[in-house]
Amino acid sequence: MKPKPFIPGIYNNDERFVRDATTGDVWHRCRHRTLYADTDRSEVVYHSNYLRYFELGRASLMRDAAYPYREIEESGFVYPIIDLGITFYAPLYYDDLIWIHTRPVDLERVRLKFDYLITHAETNTIICRGFTRHCALNKAGRPVAVDEKTVHLWKTFPK
Repeated sequence: MKPKPFIPGIYNNDERFVRDATTGDVWHRCRHRTLYADTDRSEVVYHSNYLRYFELGRASLMRDAAYPYREIEESGFVYPIIDLGITFYAPLYYDDLIWIHTRPVDLERVRLKFDYLITHAETNTIICRGFTRHCALNKAGRPVAVDEKTVHLWKTFPK
């Protein structure tokens, strides 16, 4: 299956954000270089490592939004993943430089969703697309409404 085109352009003169010329969607992005430890016996990046890349993208987005996960947890909230999906299009190898694109997409009373797009930084090849859905919990592990700062991020993230 061939992915839909992704044509990123710098958004608002801030290299941390790009707008896809094909959809108009704005994405936060961060760079990462794959490690040897990320690869398996076939010399490609092992599939479960993409979840780590998604986490790196989420954490980077939240940090750049001035609301790092540490502050979320200190304010009494945790956001475990309750659903996820990944569609792979091309492999990654040791030492590949990648862009991890992340954007907040759905916000419900107690749940939220991020979308991801990973591209090879040098060829712009789409490696995979994915999503994670999270549930807001308090420290006791009970579902609660999404915290106000996270709601603010969803409302203010560039459209």
